[in-house]
Amino acid sequence: MAEIFGADHKIFDNITVGMVGLGLIGGSMVKATKQHTLHRVLAYDKDPATMKLAADTGYIDGVLTPETLPECSIVMIAIIPDQLVKWVEENAPYFAHDAVLVDLCGVKRYVAERVAPLARQYGFRYVGGHPMAGKEVAGFANAEGNLYRDASMILCPDQDTDKDTLDSLKAFYLSLGFGEIVLTTPEEHDSIISYTSQLAHVASSSYIKSPTSRQRMGFTAGSYKDMTRVARLDPEMWTQLFLDNADHLTAELDELIRNLTDYRDAIADGNAAELCRLLQEGRDLKVTEPIENC
Repeated sequence: MAEIFGADHKIFDNITVGMVGLGLIGGSMVKATKQHTLHRVLAYDKDPATMKLAADTGYIDGVLTPETLPECSIVMIAIIPDQLVKWVEENAPYFAHDAVLVDLCGVKRYVAERVAPLARQYGFRYVGGHPMAGKEVAGFANAEGNLYRDASMILCPDQDTDKDTLDSLKAFYLSLGFGEIVLTTPEEHDSIISYTSQLAHVASSSYIKSPTSRQRMGFTAGSYKDMTRVARLDPEMWTQLFLDNADHLTAELDELIRNLTDYRDAIADGNAAELCRLLQEGRDLKVTEPIENC
């Protein structure tokens, strides 16, 4: 069962933070770090133009390399899972022994199963993480220092995570503007995120494929915008996230298809009583949903 924390804890002193990947998530993380703390930031992104922009705007203090990696107390990685694992495999020997690595991927089991053994082998600490915030646009230029304001930060400590490390990470992320810290396991994370995030992206991508969407001009309002916003996804990234969580996502898709079939059958049969019951059932579930989860 997930644990939620909102209270402050002892924080890292002014430290050097490493960031791999300066897209929306990683870029927002370094912007939040520079805007809300006095920490030094070293970063790496495979795109030279992104690195130049980050340096020119003062959001990074230098380049994260094997030579500078030992200076980092916290290293965060915000790239797709297979690239993340490859980067850790190549750079694990250069981590400081007291450093903490936090991956920011949208799936946790795939990463934890591969990165946790490397952390034990090379003597650094590893905690899976997932910031619960985002936008439909990507890239460092769209990153925001306040993207994480009042959002939840999910952390997945394991049997190797000591209390001091966890308390310091809680305080670090709360200092960046997060509203709460949620502790869970990789399995629980992947199960719930398949519904709260991944299913929504599949539904949005599927919904917009209707030929009617090409005739929509002048006929759309909030409902259409809400349904199609996340269809502007990164196909490469989301393909891997979906496949790395295929068991949970497939189960949620099966549930959605069953529910849609019930609505479809009631409408096709002209069964007003059943349709009204289905709609009332959905409404009641939304009305009783906790406000913080809406």
